[in-house]
Amino acid sequence: MKEEIIKKAGESFLKYGFKSVTMDDIANDLAISKKTIYKHFKNKVELVENTISYFHEMVHNTVMCVCDKEYNAIQENFEIKKIFSKVFEHADNSPMYQLQKYYPKIHLKIIKNEFSMFKDCILKNIEKGIEEEIYRKNIDKELTTKFYFSLMMSVHDTNLHTYNKNTISKLELKALEYHIRAIATLKGLKILEEQLDKNSIT
Repeated sequence: MKEEIIKKAGESFLKYGFKSVTMDDIANDLAISKKTIYKHFKNKVELVENTISYFHEMVHNTVMCVCDKEYNAIQENFEIKKIFSKVFEHADNSPMYQLQKYYPKIHLKIIKNEFSMFKDCILKNIEKGIEEEIYRKNIDKELTTKFYFSLMMSVHDTNLHTYNKNTISKLELKALEYHIRAIATLKGLKILEEQLDKNSIT
């Protein structure tokens, strides 16, 4: 039951926002009493933290599976982007911004964990692309990893962007294109153009 609550809460938080979804809403969606939720979570803050950790781990594991497949480095990035698009497909606003606004301590913890988790994946992708000669050899790998992570996080800054249908996916695609153009060889740019044609968002 605890995992069911987390899954349903996560879906609702991503779709409607962390602030607007109440414990009553989640209980009604699951056709259970609110007391049942409180048997597993002492308050909404604890539920939010558990939900974020669960989805974060799930996404990370899925990303790792993609990295184990035989994609070239640029294809791999686009496949990973599809995972995040799926997570945020029903979000008209940025869940990360809402988390930062209403649960700043949880947001700070998640950002630290996320960078720790995904920096190795980004770094390995860069090294893979260099070996495949689709990324330039003279890249500062550590700095590029930080730049790309910061760029992807900026997608969720409501001070920079106004959100509506597919905004997050479109911004993620533009951020990915910007990142790859900055480090790609001519060979890599050809692969990038092919991927952009396949992954256009309307």
